[in-house]
Amino acid sequence: MATSGKVIRCRAAVAWAAGKSLSVEEIEVAPPKAREVRVKIVATGICRTDDHVLDGTFPDLQFPVIPGHEGAGIVESIGEGVTSVKPGDKVILFPLPQCGECSFCLNPDSNYCLKTHLTEPQNLMPDKTTRFTCKGKQIQHFLWNSTFAEYTVVPEYTLAKIDAAAPLDKVCLLACGFPTGYGAAVNTAKVKLGSTCAVFGLGGVGLSVVMGCKAAGASRIIAIDINKDKFAKAKEMGATECINPQDFKKPIQQVLTEMTGHGVDYSFEAIGTADTLIAALASCNMNTGVCVMVGVLPAGSTVPIDPFLLLSGRTCKGTLAGGWKMRDSIPKLVASYLEKKFNSDLLITHTLPFAKINEGFELLRAGKSIRTVMLF
Repeated sequence: MATSGKVIRCRAAVAWAAGKSLSVEEIEVAPPKAREVRVKIVATGICRTDDHVLDGTFPDLQFPVIPGHEGAGIVESIGEGVTSVKPGDKVILFPLPQCGECSFCLNPDSNYCLKTHLTEPQNLMPDKTTRFTCKGKQIQHFLWNSTFAEYTVVPEYTLAKIDAAAPLDKVCLLACGFPTGYGAAVNTAKVKLGSTCAVFGLGGVGLSVVMGCKAAGASRIIAIDINKDKFAKAKEMGATECINPQDFKKPIQQVLTEMTGHGVDYSFEAIGTADTLIAALASCNMNTGVCVMVGVLPAGSTVPIDPFLLLSGRTCKGTLAGGWKMRDSIPKLVASYLEKKFNSDLLITHTLPFAKINEGFELLRAGKSIRTVMLF
């Protein structure tokens, strides 16, 4: 392309400091270095994790930064040594890398990677420099994605080529929210046919858990949220019952245990609070129950757990990006989407032009949206 090898000037949403709204600015995006790819972002979802960036609860974050990690676009140019994509390819970027070389990537049972932000900081590119500048200042990257920019530069192992027929304004959700929830059910919990499930939190991720439980053949899917406006959507996606904890005097774990006899087979926490994690664990069968933690608690929090909840046999486990090896799995998930094996479009409640990005966050905070997709 004509822009290859040159600095590109474009729009991006910059977070200058915690607690402040995003500011749409003109930035400069440097060309990709070796094993890096510069991508023209076409569509990006707004995920609750991006809001954690703005409120300052995301761990080890440095400002100013360009958030965003649920993006799809088209490769503009590639650095030397890049072999998996070429200019013009449609791609999805994802927040969980797959370098293909570390001990985790080489383990077929693992979807972790040593390049992940839990092990290695991702505020700068792997060579410890940034590709973004604005008003003469260096701007930090976020999860090596930074999809709130018209152009971004990412390491090759944080993106995957997808089918050219895929609609980017829909499949951008397959970068984070949808696979995290759906995979928590089908990969992490391995929900069995005819089982009973409880899902705490009916945001984009929680509703994706509901879809995963349904796809796995669960016979009862109890959806739990304090916002009853989410219930119609949950039922559309497969929830058999919806309950609001505020309607009961008893603790919600007691309500669920009474509803099911001895607790659910699988419970999923998709909110990110200590109280809901304890409730989800206590809601599942005391001996064979599996509780999956999907929500992200604030950095530095601790959860007090009664050890007898575990001693009786329950399992409590976490999931990272729904257990998928992202580079391998995203093209397959896109193929399944195109074959209509699931309908992740149901999660998209709003579509906005990029200039209205702060409006998208307001919808999320007010509980009025599930997923807002921003279009450039």
